[in-house]
Amino acid sequence: MHVETLSTGDEISSGQVVDTNSSYIANFLLDSGLRVKRHSAVGDDLESLAGMLKEISNRADIAIVTGGLGPTTDDLTAEAVAKAAGVSLELNDQAQSSMRSWFEKRGFNLSLSDNKQAMLPIGSICLVNDVGTAPGFAIRINRCMFYFMPGVPHEMKTMISSLVMPSILKLQGQDRKNQDVRILSVFGLPEASLSEHLKGFARIFPDIRLGFRAVFPTLQVKLHAEGEEKESLDQKMASALSWIETRIGNFIFSREGRSLEETVGKLLKGRNATLAVAESCTGGLISHMLTDVAGSSDYFLLSAVTYSNPAKTDMLGVSERTLAAFGAVSEETVSEMADGVRKRSGATYGIATSGIAGPGGGTADKPVGTVCIGFASLGITESARYCFTFDNRSMNKKMFAAIALETLRRKLAA
Repeated sequence: MHVETLSTGDEISSGQVVDTNSSYIANFLLDSGLRVKRHSAVGDDLESLAGMLKEISNRADIAIVTGGLGPTTDDLTAEAVAKAAGVSLELNDQAQSSMRSWFEKRGFNLSLSDNKQAMLPIGSICLVNDVGTAPGFAIRINRCMFYFMPGVPHEMKTMISSLVMPSILKLQGQDRKNQDVRILSVFGLPEASLSEHLKGFARIFPDIRLGFRAVFPTLQVKLHAEGEEKESLDQKMASALSWIETRIGNFIFSREGRSLEETVGKLLKGRNATLAVAESCTGGLISHMLTDVAGSSDYFLLSAVTYSNPAKTDMLGVSERTLAAFGAVSEETVSEMADGVRKRSGATYGIATSGIAGPGGGTADKPVGTVCIGFASLGITESARYCFTFDNRSMNKKMFAAIALETLRRKLAA
């Protein structure tokens, strides 16, 4: 099945806004066994957009389009679709009703300009937007079934899972094969090294598509197989996973495509354990990552960003002698930081970071990219020092946070 995506809007085509919708849609579809063969972007120009829709309608079976459904004059998608399909626009009762309901629930009245969003091409199927004002719609043009959704990411994500994907699966009908998609999350291997470790996979498992995706500082390994018989498919996938495990098992932190912070959270919940974090060079990034996971209040107790030496002493109880003898960026200091934040919070575990993210501040003994990670539990304190060579402050901070979470994950998984 030939699938395409199209993003609309001057802000997308000019690069002013990063198009995250297309990557999300492509990954979402791939998890259901559908591979996007082409992606396009068009600005807010009626003729260009209508022309692109006509092109797509003659080569694709399915097209998913985002953007241009709002009430302003530069929202041209519905008009362009009508032009490409050779039909007129009409007021869609379902679209207007859903919009009116959305506004009334929030104490507003539907305006004339808002009604523009309910003007859909004749023959369209309204896709009700439960989390925003602009309805989506679906329509067939020539050989292609088009699905149009708002460009607002959280609205698009809701609609593609609840409305668009069920419709696509129905279209596939009897032609749909059994699918098996697995995502392995990896940390500690560069992409080139990961590829080298898995060299030969395609020859041994020709029926399974292997792909890599960088989600810095981690990597994802995606396996996709399809077939007529589910039992045979399961056996092939099990063999492939076993083959991969023997080669990179020590670097795999999730076999369900979870992030490091999600994996750590699941392990903490499974142990009925709690965590406190003391951060210096990461500046609260670890705490942000952990608390971005729903349900993190079950295990995350406290965060202390102790950037200065006095803060480390006053808030965490780090010894002034330790700081004087070894410095803030030292294994001795982070051990005391981790133990101090654990004791003060009453958490089961404490982790701590202190390092040099750059671009300045490095020395011959402690160059930019140096980080020390501390870990503490009841009666135990441990630490380690690492040095990375990224010439970028943001990348260093992300790597420092990841190595701290990976340190904790390995302790919890042991």
